Amino acid sequence: MPFCDLVIRDGDVILPGKGRTRCDLAISDGRILGILEPGTTIDAKDSFSAAHLVIMPGAIDPHLHLGHGSDISRPRVSEDAERETASAVAGGITCFIPYLLAPEPFETIFDDVVGVTEKGSRIDFGYHFIISTPDQLSSVPRYANEMGAPTFKIFMNNRGGEGKRLGLPDIDDAFLFKLCELAAANNGMVCPHPENIEVAWVLRDRLKVDSRGLGDLALWNASRPPFVEADAVQSSAYLAQQAGAPLYVVHTSSLEALELGLMQRARGAQVFFETCPHYLTHDVSWEGGKIGKINPPLRERSDCERLWQGLLNGEIDTIGTDHVHRDISSKSADIWSSSPGCPGLETMLPVLLTDGHHKRGLSLERISQLTSTNSARLMGLDHAKGSIAPGMDADLTMIDVNAEWTFERSDVLSSAGYSIYEGKRFKGAIEHTMVRGQFALRGRKLVTESVGRGRYIHRKLQWTGELSR
Repeated sequence: MPFCDLVIRDGDVILPGKGRTRCDLAISDGRILGILEPGTTIDAKDSFSAAHLVIMPGAIDPHLHLGHGSDISRPRVSEDAERETASAVAGGITCFIPYLLAPEPFETIFDDVVGVTEKGSRIDFGYHFIISTPDQLSSVPRYANEMGAPTFKIFMNNRGGEGKRLGLPDIDDAFLFKLCELAAANNGMVCPHPENIEVAWVLRDRLKVDSRGLGDLALWNASRPPFVEADAVQSSAYLAQQAGAPLYVVHTSSLEALELGLMQRARGAQVFFETCPHYLTHDVSWEGGKIGKINPPLRERSDCERLWQGLLNGEIDTIGTDHVHRDISSKSADIWSSSPGCPGLETMLPVLLTDGHHKRGLSLERISQLTSTNSARLMGLDHAKGSIAPGMDADLTMIDVNAEWTFERSDVLSSAGYSIYEGKRFKGAIEHTMVRGQFALRGRKLVTESVGRGRYIHRKLQWTGELSR
């Protein structure tokens, strides 16, 4: 084997098709050069011991919002990317794909957004475009084929002025269908925010008159219950199937939404499901109240357990954080007016290790599939990311699987400044995070030199075979 930059020795590596395997990793020019038997002699500039650690492919977050202050539409200064990617690498995330939101055509702002993000980012990144206007719709072929952004979000709830708070116009099912057609024609995928908002308005107005004595989170759940999510999941899946487009259902929160979507999958629709850590760990009884206002809402404990089942049995394909970094002052109003969303970059992997692996027997290989391999394949990153194999980017997360620690507010690196996991005892700690062969987190400490190393990744969907399920 030729000379390499770095050899990582003595770790237990999660390898595709093999699972946990004791081996050494040779890295050169930011990529995996070779997977070696432990102790293999090799000429290397440097060596690093990963003894007693598990090495997983770096996590990929396919769903978050990277903005500026309370505005979640786009980063405005490099510090926006620097702060949130610090949070990401602390959580073992080596690549993410934020949603870019704007009323203008994205080609008018894209170079600036990428430049600002690259200047501050510690990790590689893509962007999804939120399609909301006729001009954006007409540019879908360009976005997919020239700009490397083939995945398109649509807010199905942007009707009757619902999108005004985000500066977005109303859309309808015809708009959704046209987007699906364009995605199908340009090797793209549609990512709907699924809600039947007209029904939700009826329920909200009734509950504002009579809250039935419900607490904040139960009230929010009752105003946008699982069936309004499920109805939109099944209708969007059916429309996408008719148009020939794949559908990626974001932030699946409920038993009903998952099961109605699975019915469409069984009928032949190409439907993929994402859920988020907060829908696995938190429910309407959480004592944090309106701090846990998220959209879709936190549900009942039975919904949490059904989602865990979906992770274990292969029905759910990916995990995303839906990270929102507005600070806690955004929750100061009542439940109706407080801002939805919560931060989650630092805690995605710790939740899956603690509540998934240690508590429910979710294997480390399955966690690797859910947090990296499947996201890379679905989002067009698998030419370089998502698995530990020769030729792939050396994006690595090194974990002490049995380390116990408590997450406190003082530990939060995101500009949100708080977490719904404050005070939680975790089992499984991120010790080191490496992006393209260079440390971004080492010994649980941020590496200052990693700021600005992140690069925009052009994505192209080129699926072959089945997802790991």
